[in-house]
Amino acid sequence: MQGQTIGGRYRILTQLGQGGFGKTFLAQDMQRPGNPQCVVKHFKPLSTDAYTLGEAKRLFDQEALTLETLGKHDQIPQLLAHFQENQEFYLVQEFIPGHDITQEIPPLGKQLSESETIKLLTDILEVLAFVHENNVIHRDIKPANIRRRQIDNKIVLIDFGAVKQISTQMANSQGQTSFTVAIGTYGYMPSEQANRTPQLSSDIYAVGIIGIQALTGINPADFGTQGLPRNPNTGEIDWRNQIEVSRQLAEILDKMVLYDFRQRYPTAKSALQALEMVAKIPDTTIQNTLPYKRPKKFFIGVGITAALATFSLLLVQLQSPTQDFLTYEDSTYGIKIKYPKNWKIQETPNLITKELVTFLPPKESDADKFQDLLTITVEDFSGTLNESQDLFIKEVKDTLSDATIVNSSETTLANKRANQLIFSGKDGKKNLKNLQVWTLKGNQAYIITYSAAIDDYDRLLPTAKTMIESFELK
Repeated sequence: MQGQTIGGRYRILTQLGQGGFGKTFLAQDMQRPGNPQCVVKHFKPLSTDAYTLGEAKRLFDQEALTLETLGKHDQIPQLLAHFQENQEFYLVQEFIPGHDITQEIPPLGKQLSESETIKLLTDILEVLAFVHENNVIHRDIKPANIRRRQIDNKIVLIDFGAVKQISTQMANSQGQTSFTVAIGTYGYMPSEQANRTPQLSSDIYAVGIIGIQALTGINPADFGTQGLPRNPNTGEIDWRNQIEVSRQLAEILDKMVLYDFRQRYPTAKSALQALEMVAKIPDTTIQNTLPYKRPKKFFIGVGITAALATFSLLLVQLQSPTQDFLTYEDSTYGIKIKYPKNWKIQETPNLITKELVTFLPPKESDADKFQDLLTITVEDFSGTLNESQDLFIKEVKDTLSDATIVNSSETTLANKRANQLIFSGKDGKKNLKNLQVWTLKGNQAYIITYSAAIDDYDRLLPTAKTMIESFELK
């Protein structure tokens, strides 16, 4: 097509790329002053029957409208035009002088340091957050689609994947359309996207893969052959043994690339917030496992809380059709938390376990094997937040049989940095699941634990999270 003019104004200069979805050209706009350069993307439907063409045009117009909205962001190319010509479709977008980040990371570039990787991922997620706020999935995040703009060295996201569906759809005799292949790139595309059900967190997976690639120097296409196998039981990527990396960044990347999309950061904004917290930690602080004297009793004893739950059966149960909240306050420890009006309080200061107060919801029935409960504990501890995490995990494994750490991550509690642990295990014959969040102030750890029978865990989890989010520390 070199030398041809399409749309009556765009003269093709050279071909920039070609894939299974279409071709991309560098062109000149012959109707604008100075004939500025632009990018023309050419999509050709797989079939030209009336049904397919009609659906292709609908999809094309819809995605062009989306690109028009996204192009309002300074770091996403502006849509200049879109049109159909000879039963084929064209997008015209702003040309971004610069280079893509394949030149900055392996295999073409060098391995990045931890601080460089955090900066790169933060830059990408800041733009992707705008995309997700508009409820748009990029679908093809990879180094080749992330450009470094020459004029200001900023990241620019290009080549959104949804419009590529135009080249992959077919229609049956009833006019029903389907897509023949998944949109995305092998290595950066998670399983749910490969199955044609992409989520916002599918983009998070791709960004996390870029982070692992930047740190390890291994191309995602080679995962499984160069020391990065997937765990056969969980499907997760084993990559940490390749490099020395802080626990904070490693855990964030692990969460970004989890096999189950529901367990990842749900949006770019949430992943960005986690990275920004790590970026504030000095480079000299290496967060590996450090030897430290174990506190006398750090973990809330599940067996003792179970006994408290049994005792609570003697309490009068209140039923309320609405979720009204009251406030509990302890001036001695300077804590405040909201709890549902129909929950009971047991103020049971315990010198051994350091439990301060337990909140008990109404039981669904007397047949319940274990009553959900939420407990606040204040424990003496003079270490760091990072040191506490290994101690908590060890305590879980020492206390519960069949203990499984479901998730371990950083979060916030009372507007302070905090750790979060989700774990399951058996206390006697009871299968329990727990959410534990804690933060430090002075020489004390403030711990909130929600415990429930594993089958009932999700029922009151939203209420437990609301209580945890309301927690204040003076």
